[in-house]
Amino acid sequence: MTLATPPETASETARTEALPFDWPEEGVTRIPFQIFSDPAVYKLEQERIFRGPVWHFLCLELDLKEPGDYRTSFIGDTPIIAVKNRDGEINAMVNRCAHKGALVCHKQRGNAKALSCVYHSWTYDLSGQLMGLAFRDGLRGKGGMPDDFNVKDHRLQPVRSAVFAGMVFGTFSDETPDVESFFGAEMCKILRRNFSRPLKLLGYHSQIIHNNWKLYAENVRDSYHATLLHTFYTTFKINRLDMDGGIRITNAAQPWHHLSFAKRATLDAAEEYKAAEVHSASYETRLEGPELLEAWNEFDDGITHSIQALFPTLAIQFTLNSLAVRWFTPRGVDKTELFWMYIGYEDDDEAEERMRIMQSNLTGAAGLVSLEDGCINAFVQRGTQGSGQSASAFMEMGGKTVESSEASRATEVAIRGFWKGYREIMGFA
Repeated sequence: MTLATPPETASETARTEALPFDWPEEGVTRIPFQIFSDPAVYKLEQERIFRGPVWHFLCLELDLKEPGDYRTSFIGDTPIIAVKNRDGEINAMVNRCAHKGALVCHKQRGNAKALSCVYHSWTYDLSGQLMGLAFRDGLRGKGGMPDDFNVKDHRLQPVRSAVFAGMVFGTFSDETPDVESFFGAEMCKILRRNFSRPLKLLGYHSQIIHNNWKLYAENVRDSYHATLLHTFYTTFKINRLDMDGGIRITNAAQPWHHLSFAKRATLDAAEEYKAAEVHSASYETRLEGPELLEAWNEFDDGITHSIQALFPTLAIQFTLNSLAVRWFTPRGVDKTELFWMYIGYEDDDEAEERMRIMQSNLTGAAGLVSLEDGCINAFVQRGTQGSGQSASAFMEMGGKTVESSEASRATEVAIRGFWKGYREIMGFA
């Protein structure tokens, strides 16, 4: 499947041509550093990716159990409301009053009979249609709205939404293919695997990371840094490159999304680890609470660690028995907000739920594994600042292709896949 690129206007074409660098001729194996700090690029991303023909994660369906339940979210820098109406339908709309543009919903989540702006009491139903407003007819026969004012002409801006495998997605574009076509059969199969049973929310938090959003998009696709940067993984043999595993991408023509996976039971220590090229492999550290790493076989495929990254800003991670949904939102050219949601299943028994909660300490802002990700991308952001037009990242680990790699995870193929999609939708291809 090839996505439709948003129609170019003359101003968009001019803006693309006015970007202060040219993409290196090597393509997705060279990523110009300037792309992480250029305001013109950031602005164009909001138009072509975040308001373009792309599905964006808004929330989980479990956030919206009852009529009136709402959850606020973002698509790029645009605030969004997802809400369940009285008919059980899930609607999405821009969180912006049709009167003065104020936020309508201020809380992260809640339940409401109607959505009302505190500024001037413009009140909307759960589908976003304006129902009424204070002093519409003025006061004592004076003031008020003109005679031709019609509430049907004023509503919260609708956002096309869809629910798939318990996940709620939104898009501004009518040209976006259906969710299953957009993500592809292989990726949807994995989504169904992880979300095949009714879900239960175990915990939630967010953090600010000081880097461009695309650096985190790279991070979740970078399978070989985990064995080097995340020493806990290697020391305690949770996820190493010398375990059976691989990287699956949607297809070579559209490798936007990927799954990286490992099977802990198949560890066969490689010479590179034995030779201490990876220093953490030689640590003799022991846990005082080794039960943290106990796990039961969740599925029959032997996979004990997986990260599924869906273009542009969603990742689902299953480590041992900890299921985490994480997504990230740009907060400016050099700042990103990263959200974590920890999930169990409604039919978990008490011991299983306790284990999932305990293993959630592996990830998150202070996680035993992912703590380092909170700063490493800031190092890249700072290191690439002011790099000029000629400097670029070198992305040839594992070759130059964008094909699935079942032979090795010592590869940057998934990162190259992200940049292939990025270049295509941005018009840089």
